[in-house]
Amino acid sequence: MLNNSNIIDRIKLPFRKEKELFSSLYNITGFYPRNISYYKLALMHKSMTRKMPKSRTLNNERLEFLGDAILDAVVGDIVYRHFEGKREGFLTNTRSKLVQRETLNKLAQEMGIMELIRSNTRTQAHNNYMGGNAFEALVGAIYLDRGYNACMKFMQKRILARIINLDKVAYKEVNFKSKLIEWCQKNRVRLEYKQVEQNLDNSGSPMFVYQVVIEGIEGCTGKGYSKKESQQLASQDTLKRLRREPQFIDAVFAAKTERTKMEEMPVMNVPDTELANDIVIISDDTSKSSTTTGITETAITTRQPVATEEQETRQMRTPSKEKDNAKKRTAPVRKSEDKKEETDEFDLSDLTLQPKVQSREDIINAAEEEAYA
Repeated sequence: MLNNSNIIDRIKLPFRKEKELFSSLYNITGFYPRNISYYKLALMHKSMTRKMPKSRTLNNERLEFLGDAILDAVVGDIVYRHFEGKREGFLTNTRSKLVQRETLNKLAQEMGIMELIRSNTRTQAHNNYMGGNAFEALVGAIYLDRGYNACMKFMQKRILARIINLDKVAYKEVNFKSKLIEWCQKNRVRLEYKQVEQNLDNSGSPMFVYQVVIEGIEGCTGKGYSKKESQQLASQDTLKRLRREPQFIDAVFAAKTERTKMEEMPVMNVPDTELANDIVIISDDTSKSSTTTGITETAITTRQPVATEEQETRQMRTPSKEKDNAKKRTAPVRKSEDKKEETDEFDLSDLTLQPKVQSREDIINAAEEEAYA
């Protein structure tokens, strides 16, 4: 049996750093790399980017993209086989918990990947996912160096068997915000996330403070390095309070009852249904305007002819027979005047059409003339 030192001695390495890298990768993956260049590239942060010919750049971003896809496939395969009979929603939720950036960042710290990353930035920011990105790039390097089965073996024996308990991760609820939203929707209560404060911590990283408000009643607050983190913490504490404090739930539903009572209060004033006759007022020159054609037509059918002041005084002085005679005497004169200028008077005789009756011969002759025209 050859021990690890004998195997490393058989590999021709010019520098001691290469031996240390081989040994570290063996402790992480459980095997020695065949092509060390993939793993070197996987551990090169974008701050160490090298410019190559033909506008190529060397860093771990391309391997990170490949490793992300391979990791989704491998974890999906493992979750599918482990939880038989579970629905698609449960499987998707479990896979997302395993491959999210926070989980991969913790894995990189536990496995010692953070110490192997080559980077010019030494910031220890809260939202620095350098380790999680390097973990995905390492999976991409394993896929290119040894294939898909090696990636599956690495996840099963090195990750799930030693570091992560798959059952605990699957049944542990981490999205408290979605649970609180689901509870509010089932009970038809209003939920709001109100930003209370925003400042910087000692290292200059932004801090957010959010508060849960249910039906106008203030719930718990959460403080985090991102809006999502602070809202998650506020939702988690609010769910605990809803479980432990019956007075809080009573206050929420009392506020909901008061709100719905105000919304369902009847309106006593019933609208009037009678139509007003004096809505449309037609002036003397409405017949000349083209924009009010539809209004004038409807108004004409409902209005009586307007009489002038002379006609009103004449009607008051003369009897009804004299009125008829006066109308007969003025009728032909008005027709002649209509040809010259437009008036306000409306004559029903203008609307009567006298259709001309044609004989069969006239119809045939007209058709022949139209055909040979």
